[in-house]
Amino acid sequence: MNRYFVPFAAVRQQPTIVVDSVGLGAALTLAHWRGAATPEALRDDTSAGSALRALHHPETPGLAAQAVTANHFDVDGFVGVWALLHPALALRHEALLRLVATLGDFRELDWAHPLADSALQLVCWLNAEEKARFYEPFGAPARKRREDEASAEKFAWFLPRFAEILESPDAGRAAWGPEYARVKAAMATDQGHDNQRVGYADVGLAVVRTPGPLPYYALFGPTAGFDWVLSLYDGQRYELECKYTTWIDLESRPTLPRLALGPLAARLNALETSGRTWAADGPTDTGPLLRLAGPRKLSKAQRYADPDGRPIYASSLAPAALEREVLAFLRAGYTGVQPKKYWTWAEVKAVGA
Repeated sequence: MNRYFVPFAAVRQQPTIVVDSVGLGAALTLAHWRGAATPEALRDDTSAGSALRALHHPETPGLAAQAVTANHFDVDGFVGVWALLHPALALRHEALLRLVATLGDFRELDWAHPLADSALQLVCWLNAEEKARFYEPFGAPARKRREDEASAEKFAWFLPRFAEILESPDAGRAAWGPEYARVKAAMATDQGHDNQRVGYADVGLAVVRTPGPLPYYALFGPTAGFDWVLSLYDGQRYELECKYTTWIDLESRPTLPRLALGPLAARLNALETSGRTWAADGPTDTGPLLRLAGPRKLSKAQRYADPDGRPIYASSLAPAALEREVLAFLRAGYTGVQPKKYWTWAEVKAVGA
């Protein structure tokens, strides 16, 4: 079957498979978005994982559609679209593509996996070429069209070129090399210090103590299985982040719902004496941050980008004190709440209330 990519606006013009998105009139939806109409047998942690599952089930209703689309461009969505367009090659590299999608969306990777380096190279290539030839995620110039329209240009460039890099990574070394080296150097530096990583499984909190901010691929790797990450940096600099794993419907394990961070910010502001103010993103943000605010509010592009690329300010609170406050807030918020799969946004908001 010869499938082809179409812009998202063309969904209703022919039977279309929608990847990592939701759209009215889709012949088949393959997305991990909360509440997406992905068939139960094809549910996966990533949208690309659902697309790869679909290739093992050619009898799936709607999979015969030849048109494929997504309403945005990111690593997970791209891999899912590409897999449907190149099924034989995708199945041959299925294990690697799954790692790529997970690293791209969740910033998590088991660095002991034999394909970990290959996955990092591919993700770094996608990131570097996207930024160099188009714009960074959430960084579209004001003159650009909506992302569901503008992303079609990215798909048009990447789709015919990805197979070569997948099978011959050295062909893309000039692009992926700098970011790959930066992540590996950060990992080596981090591992060379007497850092602490503590997990509170009852509330899904991972506490990471490291000298300074790291690229996400280095920071989040050891936090797989946790949905909150409290980063404690030297100089009493901190960030608390709710990971993307609770924005989507995670298939592999139950999760606790997100909590609105406003009450915790208020509590910290009552304790803070540095003159700065704690501020938090709303619970429906893809990756809500709680941090000391600077003179200018961070843009979505800055919040999505790596922690080592944004300013992180010193607090008057000692690390142990902040850790106690965060842990107490989460434990109070989750009192009587049991982890489960497939939370609705209404349920998430009810728990937060």
